[in-house]
Amino acid sequence: MIVASTNTGWYTGLIAGFAAVVVVVIIVGIVLTLASRIADSARAASIALPVVRDQTDALQGVDGVNASAISILRSARAARKALTGS
Repeated sequence: MIVASTNTGWYTGLIAGFAAVVVVVIIVGIVLTLASRIADSARAASIALPVVRDQTDALQGVDGVNASAISILRSARAARKALTGS
């Protein structure tokens, strides 16, 4: 009877240790899966980045277009004032 109670403690410890290892393996698996998904997303973003950069390079000329539009508007107002007198 004493032998059975001593072995019970060992079995309980082994089962608890095995359960802890299983939990750690599951957590590590989840972390690695998420890291793989993040890597795939980062790879897709790095491929798409030059396309986005090329598409937004044209926006650098917006200031010049706005300045030209303002100049045209001022000239049109001056011409209207000169033609109508008001």
